[in-house]
Amino acid sequence: MPITVEITRIAHSCLLITLGDNVFLTDPWFTDRPPIYQAGEPRALEAADLPNLDAVLVSHAHGDHCDLTSLAGAGRRDAMVIGDPTVSSAAAAAGMASFHSPRWWESIAVGETRITAVPGRHGVPETTFVLSRAGTHVFFAGDSMYIPELDRIPGRIGRISIALLPTNGLRIRPLLDRKVVMDADDAARLTAVLDPDVVVPHHYAFTSGPLGDRLLTRKDRDPENFRRAAAKLAPRTDVRILPTGATTRVIPAELG
Repeated sequence: MPITVEITRIAHSCLLITLGDNVFLTDPWFTDRPPIYQAGEPRALEAADLPNLDAVLVSHAHGDHCDLTSLAGAGRRDAMVIGDPTVSSAAAAAGMASFHSPRWWESIAVGETRITAVPGRHGVPETTFVLSRAGTHVFFAGDSMYIPELDRIPGRIGRISIALLPTNGLRIRPLLDRKVVMDADDAARLTAVLDPDVVVPHHYAFTSGPLGDRLLTRKDRDPENFRRAAAKLAPRTDVRILPTGATTRVIPAELG
C-alpha cells in the first residue's frame, strides 16, 4: 500500500521528512554562529516547535548540520540520533539518549522505516542516508560531494523515489578554492543516475557573512541554476524548490 511522504524545509539542510507515521529530522541547525555560520534565511521552526521525532539524521559534525545542543535545550534529548561516527562526541556532549552509527551500506530499523547509511564525502567525514518504507526510498545527501559511490544506490537499495540534494557547490577560498559540496551541475548528474520522481534542492541559502563570503567561501545561492541543469539531464524528474517553511507531499505510486 503506498505511503504519503512529506518534506518540510526548515532552513539550510534541516528538513522534516514524514514517511507514513514516521517523522525524521535531518541535519539540525537552529542557531546561527556568526560570522561564519549563518543560515541566510529565517527558520520555519524553532527546536521547541518540532513534532515528535522518530530519529534525527546527522550527516557530519559541522555546526550548521549538527546542532544537537539546541535539540537538547528544547527538551529533545530522548530523540534517537543516527549519524556519521564523528557525530558521537557531539551527541554525548548534548546528552542525547541514544546514538547509532551504521557503517556505509548497513541499515537499522526505526519504526516501519529502514535507514541505510550511504557513502559521502565533504571537508570532514560524512555519511548520507536512504530512508525506505513500503517500497519508497528517500535519499538525503547532506552536503556531500558527488562521488562515484552514490551511483551504486539504485543497484544496492532500489530506485529512489525522492532525492534531497545540496546544490551550492561550496568552495573554500583559502584552500585554493577547493570544492567541498556538490554544485548544481553535479546534483543534476546525480539526479539523472538516481532517476527519482521528485528532487528537492537544499543547502543553498547559507552565507558566511559579508566578509566571509569575500574571503573564506564561494558558493551558488540560486537553486534555479539546479532546476535548469536538471531540466537538461533529468527532464523526467519533478524539481521542487521549497521556500522556507514550505511542505511538499508525494505519493510515489501516483507518480510512477
